[in-house]
Amino acid sequence: MGHAAEMVGVTQAFLRSLDAAKLLTPQRSEGGHRRYSRYQLRIAARAQELVSGGTALDAACRIIILEDQLADALRMNTELRHTHEQG
Repeated sequence: MGHAAEMVGVTQAFLRSLDAAKLLTPQRSEGGHRRYSRYQLRIAARAQELVSGGTALDAACRIIILEDQLADALRMNTELRHTHEQG
C-alpha cells in the first residue's frame, strides 16, 4: 500500500478512505496487504486531483463514478454505431 500511495502521490490514509468510500476495492495478498490495479491507481489519482481542487471526498467519488459511466456509455454508443454502419 505504501508503494501504491507513493506512485500516486497520496497518503496511505487517503487510499484507505477511498476503500472505505467503496470507490476502490483492492485485492488482498495472502498476508492481507492491499493490492491495487493500474486502473485503481488512475482512479485514486483522479480522486486526489478533485479533492485537491476543493471537492469533498464523497462528491469526488460520485463524480468519478459518473465519469466512468459516461465513458462506458460513449464506448457502447461508438460500438453500436459501428455495428449499425456495417449492417
